Amino acid sequence: MRKILLAPLCALVTVGVAACSPSGPDQANPELAPRGTTMTKVKPTRQDLTTKLSIAGKVEMNPTFGLVAPVAGQVRYFDVPAPNGTPTKPIRVATVWKDQTPNYVEAPAGSTFSGRLVDDKATVTAGMPIASAKHVGYALVGDIDGQQAYKISGALTDVTAQIKNGPGPFPCTVLGTIAALPQGTIPEKPPVTQDNKDGEKKDQPQQQPQQQQPQQQPSSSTGLRIVCSAPADVQMINGATASIEVTTGKAAQALVVPVEAVAGQQGKGKVDVIQPDGSRRTTDVVLGLTDGKVVEVKSGLTGDEELAVPGPNLPEGQQQGGDQQQKPTGP
Repeated sequence: MRKILLAPLCALVTVGVAACSPSGPDQANPELAPRGTTMTKVKPTRQDLTTKLSIAGKVEMNPTFGLVAPVAGQVRYFDVPAPNGTPTKPIRVATVWKDQTPNYVEAPAGSTFSGRLVDDKATVTAGMPIASAKHVGYALVGDIDGQQAYKISGALTDVTAQIKNGPGPFPCTVLGTIAALPQGTIPEKPPVTQDNKDGEKKDQPQQQPQQQQPQQQPSSSTGLRIVCSAPADVQMINGATASIEVTTGKAAQALVVPVEAVAGQQGKGKVDVIQPDGSRRTTDVVLGLTDGKVVEVKSGLTGDEELAVPGPNLPEGQQQGGDQQQKPTGP
C-alpha cells in the first residue's frame, strides 16, 4: 500500500518567510501595551455623584472632643461655671472676633466644658481646636489618619453609623471635630469671678486650701478623631465596634469621566482628547469629586469630546496638574 507523507506546513514556507505563526501575523499583547496606546474611547457623561469615607470606630463613655474656631480671628473666652447637672442646652464657651463681628463657639447639649486649648485673645485660624468638651454618656468615636482628615475636613454634616452585630445604620450627630486634646495636655480652667468691695467683678484664682484642691490629670492622647452621638432609642454597649460613614461630598449631574482617562486625582489633571484625524490633544482639566470609578471634571471639557483610555502619561518629574518641578540653581 502506498503511503502518502504530508509535509508539515511550516516546511513548505518559501525562503524569506521569517517564521511560522499558528494564528497568522503577530498580535500585540494588550496587557503589555504602553500607556500612550489608545485602547478604547469614552465620552464624558453626567450623573449624581456622592463620595463617602468609612471609618472604624467604637462605642465609648464620656469621650473628649475638640471645639474649633468657625473663622479666623481673635478668640475671647467666657467664664463657664461648673454645671449642676448634665446641660440640656448648648453652652457658649468662646467668641472668635473677625471684622468686629462675633462668631460664637458652643459646647453641644449633653456635654460639659473641659478647658481652653489656646490663650485668651490669641489669634486663631478657621478649624483650629480652641476648647475641649466632654460628652456625658455614650458616643461613637472613630480614629482617623492624616489622609482621611483632609478628606473629611469640613464635611461633618452627613454621618451614618452601624454597630457591628447591633443596631444600625442610623444617623450619627457630630458633637465635635476631628481633633481634641493632645497627649499630656492639662486643660486651662477659667478663673473664678468674685465681687470686690466696690461691687466690681475681677478675675481671681480660686482660693482653696492646698489639701482641698482637686488634682488635674493630664489628658490621654485623642489624636485625630470624630465623635458623634446616636439617637436616644439606639442601645449602646461600651466598647462595641462600629463603622462610621462620612459623606465627604455631593454633586448633582456632575460631568464625569472614568478615572483611567485622567492623569491626576485631585485639583488639576490632564486628559487626551481624540481629534477628528485620530490624533491626540492633551488638555488641562480641573477635577472635583471621585468615587474611585469616575472623577468629576469641573472645567476644561464641554462633554462632547472623545477621550482616550488610558489617559496621558505624565513625564518623569512632572507634578500632578502639569507643573514642572523647579530644579535648584546656582552652585
